[in-house]
Amino acid sequence: MSSAEPTTDRVTRTHVLTPAEAADVLTLARAAGDADGADPFDEHTLLRLRDPEAPAVHLTARGPDGTLTGYAHLDTTDPGAGVGVELAVRPGHRRQGTGRALARGVLATASGPLRAWAHGDHPSAAALAVDLGFARARVLWQLRRPLTAPLPEPRLPDGVALRAFVPGADDAAWLALNARAFASHPEQGRWTEVDLRVRLGEPWFDPAGFLLAEESATGRLLGFHWTKVHERPGSARIGEVYVLGVDPAAHGGGLGRALTAAGLAYLRDRRGLDRAMLYVDESNTAAVALYERLGFARWSAHVNYRLG
Repeated sequence: MSSAEPTTDRVTRTHVLTPAEAADVLTLARAAGDADGADPFDEHTLLRLRDPEAPAVHLTARGPDGTLTGYAHLDTTDPGAGVGVELAVRPGHRRQGTGRALARGVLATASGPLRAWAHGDHPSAAALAVDLGFARARVLWQLRRPLTAPLPEPRLPDGVALRAFVPGADDAAWLALNARAFASHPEQGRWTEVDLRVRLGEPWFDPAGFLLAEESATGRLLGFHWTKVHERPGSARIGEVYVLGVDPAAHGGGLGRALTAAGLAYLRDRRGLDRAMLYVDESNTAAVALYERLGFARWSAHVNYRLG
C-alpha cells in the first residue's frame, strides 16, 4: 500500500449511516473477510453498524461509479481511552491508495489517542501502520481445536453446580461477576447492561449454551462459559468460547478448566459441531497455557496498533 498511487475515490464522513449504506458496508466486510481469511470488523463494530444511535464516525470511500471501495469506523464511545479504528478496503480495489486515503481521513477526524485493529495481521495493514507512525501494542490470538478429539471431563470443585443463564433474572449478577473477572481487561470488563442486552437479542444467542457455575449453598455466581455458534452461508459452522470468566476469589480450584470442558462438550454434543475457536490476549500467559493444555493451537493473530 505504501507505493500506491493517489486514489481517485471520494472519501466522505458522516455520523449516521442509512440502512442502505450499512448494508453496503456489511457486503464489503464479507468480501474482505472471504479474501483475507479474517473478518475486518469485530463484533462490537458490527453491532454498532446496525444501531443508528451509537456514537461513531463513519468514513466511506466510493469510486467514480459510486461503488463502495473502502470503509473506516471510528468508535468514539470512550475518547479518554482512545478512539477505536477499524478499516477495510474492498478486494479488487486495493493497492490503489484507498486505504491510505481512509487512514488520512481518520487522522484528520480524530483527536487524542487512536487504537486501530488489524484483523488477521495483514502485511499491508502493518506496512500502513508503520508508515503513519502507529506502534504495535497488543496481539490477540485466535486459537482452534477439533471437537472430534477427546475432551476432558468437566470436574467441578466440590459445592459448585452448573446451570443455564436465565435472561432477566441473571443479568445484574452476571454483569457484576464479569466486571470482577475482567477488571483489567480493556474491553470486556466495561460491559454495561446495554452491551449485554444487545447480545441477548442477537439471533445466535442460546441461553442453554450460556453456562453459569454457582455455589450450591448460596447461589453465588463463581464463573461462566458463554458459548456461541458461527453460522455463515458457504462456510462450515464453528463454535466459540465466546466469554469465559472466573471470579478472582475462585481462582486456583480448576473451575476455569471445568467450565471450558463443559462448554466444549455442549458445542459438540448438543450443537453437533466438530471444531471450536476462541480469542485470547498473547500477554495472558495463564489463559494461553490453559487453552493449550486443552488442545487448542494458534490459528491467526489480530494486532492492535496505537498512536498517541
